[in-house]
Amino acid sequence: MASNYEVTKDEILAISGVNPLKCMQCGKCSGTCPAYDEMEYHPNQFVLMVERGEIDKLMASKSIYKCMSCMACIERCPRQVEPAKLVEAIRLAVIRKQGQNHLIPDDVPAKLDPDLPQQALVSAFRKYTK
Repeated sequence: MASNYEVTKDEILAISGVNPLKCMQCGKCSGTCPAYDEMEYHPNQFVLMVERGEIDKLMASKSIYKCMSCMACIERCPRQVEPAKLVEAIRLAVIRKQGQNHLIPDDVPAKLDPDLPQQALVSAFRKYTK
């Protein structure tokens, strides 16, 4: 059930808190990415595409699901651009656009896995109850 809601560059920047203008396209983030070979768009390309406003392309890309959120790109960036935060913001925008951003507390017990860390539940509530 997809909505006609248009996601803008400004929204992605607000969600992520990242300033893509700091990126000098050195590629260190991409060079350290363990999912590099699996991604259609690499971390430095991701930053550039957000800056250019190519949000729809990124939302349609499988790259947002290939990112392991390991934050290696953040550690290697000499300018603290934080590409992983942009990937996470795009993922969140996709979920919100699909209308699947609501987590209902009464539904949680049926979905629990005994090996699921409590931190995952807290994170899910922060992301999906907005």
